[in-house]
Amino acid sequence: MKTISRRAFVTSASALGLVGASGLALPYYSRANQRPGFTHGVQSGDVDATSGMVWTRTDRPARVMFEVSMTESFANATRLASLDTSPASDYTVKRLLTELASDQDIFYRTTAADLADINAVSEPIVGRFRTAPASKRDIKFAWSGDTAGQGWGIDETGMKTYATIGKHTPDFFLHSGDTIYADGAMKDEVDLPGGGKWKNVVLIDGKRKVAETLDEYRDQWKYNMMDKHVLGLSAICPTFYQWDDHEVLNNWSDSKDLSADNRYTEKSIHVLAARAARAFHEMTTIRYEPSEPGRVYRKIAYGPLLDVFFLDMRSYRGPNSPGMQDTMTPQSRMLGEQQTKWLKRELANSNATWKIIAADMPLGLVVWDDAAKKAGAEAVSNGDNGAPTGRELEIADLLRYIKNASISNTVWLTADVHYTAAHYYNPDKAQFQDFNPFWEFVSGPIHAGTFGPNDFDMTFGPELKFIKAPTAEQGQNLPPSAGLQFFGLVDINGASEQMTVRLMDRDDNELYKVTLDPVRSA
Repeated sequence: MKTISRRAFVTSASALGLVGASGLALPYYSRANQRPGFTHGVQSGDVDATSGMVWTRTDRPARVMFEVSMTESFANATRLASLDTSPASDYTVKRLLTELASDQDIFYRTTAADLADINAVSEPIVGRFRTAPASKRDIKFAWSGDTAGQGWGIDETGMKTYATIGKHTPDFFLHSGDTIYADGAMKDEVDLPGGGKWKNVVLIDGKRKVAETLDEYRDQWKYNMMDKHVLGLSAICPTFYQWDDHEVLNNWSDSKDLSADNRYTEKSIHVLAARAARAFHEMTTIRYEPSEPGRVYRKIAYGPLLDVFFLDMRSYRGPNSPGMQDTMTPQSRMLGEQQTKWLKRELANSNATWKIIAADMPLGLVVWDDAAKKAGAEAVSNGDNGAPTGRELEIADLLRYIKNASISNTVWLTADVHYTAAHYYNPDKAQFQDFNPFWEFVSGPIHAGTFGPNDFDMTFGPELKFIKAPTAEQGQNLPPSAGLQFFGLVDINGASEQMTVRLMDRDDNELYKVTLDPVRSA
């Protein structure tokens, strides 16, 4: 039976109602009010060699039917048990597709029947992904972070970097956090430095204020999925999600005090975080973890060459503080004791050549809790350039463990700081030296204001190998139209097992490239 490539699927899918004039996937909207429709396209995610998550959303309570096939024609498709949508989950539905063949294009098709009139059936909507390989083959994936931040929404161009990533037909896209900006209210127009206006040509009421209610957090996600480029990438490429602070609000931790913030009528950070977490899990393809429902940290095994370890540096942290504690306590932790034990165990058990540690914040850059006063530690580093203290203690312990356990080929990927950079952590230049050298690559924003650069903290000896950030003349919070929107591409060669990392901009210019040779076991 005929199969079809990912690139060909983007163009051929128009026959199934997915692709508009832009050449990128668009959601199907019912032409007749009596028939249900799909409102925000389809997504896939958390794909491994035999399974993958899929997601969609209907415009009313509906029975959603799923078909799965290894061919675009859906010949000999497998029909799965239907699932119902309801207002309780904002008409979203997601499921795990299992018993899939490895290294195979998987096509999934959904139709929806109105629960109030079961004979009223929608047109189908289709997506695709490729399962991870069981043997060594070339792997390509992209990563970035920071979507729809600082008031920069969907203009006439749209979130172009998503489309640029799609042109590379990656095996998956790793979204490193700040997937939404729930605290970023938008206006119809924004004055640009030097004249002119940025126009948010797509805007909904849910984006005109900060998110507080569950529905308002859901609206943040639905807004992003109104962009044609976001929908286009989601239809052809799995997204592996993690979160950071803006899924709730800026720099949140247990110490966040909203008493003087007039934007919020709900003052409890714990209430807001609970609502945000529910929306995050409803609106994405993140897997469900029965042992801890709502957990974000997890491992995705992507064949013999790659394991990806997703960290949650937000949910288990102690309160933001100056970060100068000299002992490791719950207050000084970033990952928390249980997540750290999990990460050590899973890294030690990994047989993959490369171990990507997907972190939602960088290790050696100083990120202030109060940027105006340059006070308080929001990320790992506290800015003192000395021996590990505060959250650095937990990372020092982890890096020491990786060295002592002879765990090789770890690479850290992150976003958060709204510029792109390559960092090499060198123990010979560090205050804490009990670790093996490693690389950290920073990318983003994918569609938000551009900032930076941030100062280094030399506790772990970071060396700057490359940076692209605003100049002093350009200033801060540059709009996406300025072009300083970034993503990274990772290619792993199936034969040599070398990893090549490229830092790219939204116009698909290659800014930096480095090829890493794997350390071979003795």
